[in-house]
Amino acid sequence: MSAQESAGRPASVPLLDVARGNAPLQTEFVAALETVLDSGRFVFGPEVFELEKQIAAASHAKYGVSCASGSDALLLALMAYDIGPGDEVIVPSFTFFATASAVWRLGAKPVFADIDPVTFNIDPAAIAAVVTPNTKAIIPVHLFGQAADMTSINAIAAAHDLWVIEDACQAILAEYDGQPVGSIGDVGCFSFYPTKNLGGMGDGGMMTTNDEEFAAKLRLYRGHGMEPRYYHSVVGVNSRLDTFQAATLLVKMPKLAQWTDMRRENAARYGELFQTAGMDECVILPAEYPEHKHAWNQYTIRVPQGRRDALRKHLADHKIGSEIYYPVPLHQQACFASMGEHASLVETEKAALEVLSLPIFPELTAAEQRYVVEAVDKFYSTIQKKAVA
Repeated sequence: MSAQESAGRPASVPLLDVARGNAPLQTEFVAALETVLDSGRFVFGPEVFELEKQIAAASHAKYGVSCASGSDALLLALMAYDIGPGDEVIVPSFTFFATASAVWRLGAKPVFADIDPVTFNIDPAAIAAVVTPNTKAIIPVHLFGQAADMTSINAIAAAHDLWVIEDACQAILAEYDGQPVGSIGDVGCFSFYPTKNLGGMGDGGMMTTNDEEFAAKLRLYRGHGMEPRYYHSVVGVNSRLDTFQAATLLVKMPKLAQWTDMRRENAARYGELFQTAGMDECVILPAEYPEHKHAWNQYTIRVPQGRRDALRKHLADHKIGSEIYYPVPLHQQACFASMGEHASLVETEKAALEVLSLPIFPELTAAEQRYVVEAVDKFYSTIQKKAVA
């Protein structure tokens, strides 16, 4: 044990510790995987359909349709709405690549809208400004675990007869005005990538909807458009959730609400620690809107005055994990250069220069959080000392 650890301070703090969360469930994982192994039902085993039911219920949706990834969930939703060449879909530029790439893959045009600087979510006013006769859908992303302004977004969609596809890949169990995400728009899309709040042991995804006919269409598209077997009414894709993945996720499902509460407790503790240290005057802390229940997939601060990268290096020097989600907005990515000019995305570009995500995983200890805040405090204390000198 190092002197630092013996003094009650951790030697390091990882951004995420998947193993720490999985370790207590190892016996249950092995038993669940053995059951699948013994059954031989590796594709569309009963665990898959049980997980679909449980995710739908958790999201207050009537139907769940599983697929191979969160990226595929977005793609399949767009396919099922017949989005294609000549169509436009409004998306944020400040998000993971899959939100826009799903639109692009179908030959449609992703139209980028700016974000609200407080929540980092797509700004309804910016959405309204870029609607055209070619617009067919909006993909609001519930970024970092906080729901977008769905009342305003749904109102815009209703006024222009648009589909609303919720990108809830980072936000399972998040709520907007008491309603879980994934059931507020027309379809919700979830990811079970290992770093998500409900993470599998590989890729996995889910779509949720209250429309029975649309759910059937999603199932059709995820299985090569085949119904009945070897008869294809549409050209779909092969995007199935493996039974092994569903089995491990079912082991985790009973823990999800508790893990979400632990993330929320960690976020509240960060707020208290930063305020006590006076650091809330140096960095901008993330905010949870009153009508929201934040699921805290990420705890993302803003570091103004061009000091973000220096602070991140300082944290790394102290063996504290951090990440920049996202350093390059999608409208500035090389693969979308051919799109030409975009609407003003001032807040998006500013956020990309300032954001820094700190550890927030459920098993993070209070001592680890104190160490993180102390390291940030030390960084700014050094700056102040240099300024005085």
